[in-house]
Amino acid sequence: IQLEAVTDDTFALLLQRVYENDGSGSALMMETMGEEWDLNQIAQALPEPEDLLESADDAPIIRLINALLTEAIKENASDIHIEAFENRLQVRFRVDGVLREVLSPPRKLGPLLVSRVKVMANLDIAEKRLPQDGRISLRVAGRPVDVRVSTLPSGHGERVVLRLLDKSAGRLDLEQLGMRAESRDELEQLLQRPHGIFLVTGPTGSGKTTTLYAALDYLNSRQRNIMTVEDPIEYYLDGISQTQVNTRVDMSFARGLRAILRQDPDVVMVGEIRDLETAEIAVQASLTGHLVLSTLHTNSAV
Repeated sequence: IQLEAVTDDTFALLLQRVYENDGSGSALMMETMGEEWDLNQIAQALPEPEDLLESADDAPIIRLINALLTEAIKENASDIHIEAFENRLQVRFRVDGVLREVLSPPRKLGPLLVSRVKVMANLDIAEKRLPQDGRISLRVAGRPVDVRVSTLPSGHGERVVLRLLDKSAGRLDLEQLGMRAESRDELEQLLQRPHGIFLVTGPTGSGKTTTLYAALDYLNSRQRNIMTVEDPIEYYLDGISQTQVNTRVDMSFARGLRAILRQDPDVVMVGEIRDLETAEIAVQASLTGHLVLSTLHTNSAV
């Protein structure tokens, strides 16, 4: 890595070049990851929306959704946004925290795309008035990927956001986080303490959960009882008992944490401290012989 000082205008120009959708970087990854997809070509090859609405053949829509998922994973996108507006449909990828439009299919395809995603996530395709959350597990070019699905009614139809969770990326150790050696040594010393609370803070997409999973991997051993409560479980870790929050049955972070503390844990990971009750229980647990790991959503790490 070579550091270089540049002006704001030069930096903006370089950033624009990086995110230009010329397809060269994506095509290079496709050579090593599997079948090459051309989203625009697939979208143009779709039958007319009226024909699709009347047809029982879902293959064109399935192919388009599969292409979107494959391309997003190859570009290391964290999210896919499918959004309906009055006169257009928009598909965007979030890459390195920046949203970028990748496709603008015909507006009438919106309900078909949303329905296909709902089917894949085992959601109720008839329910269009309420938000729904689901999950898709799939393999893309041999890589296991989990997709968190969120639907939301809007004034022009439902919008869908898919959060991509690459399971292989979740198996990180502390050395892969890119920390300086001194910082990593300090972190390892903190994690070796028998009790206390360890908080990772920062904005969305800054790597809080990734850091916690790397810390759990570092602590994971047959001599420790490690338990987590998460919303949702983003990556499954061998040897660690993971519990998922479920608000439909009143399974909250606080309730799950209370139950975990009766399971004789050595290390407890709380996916996120969202309310005062969870914070109080987490602090109390850290004062009674448990090592507690959690995250706080903040605008910065300070």
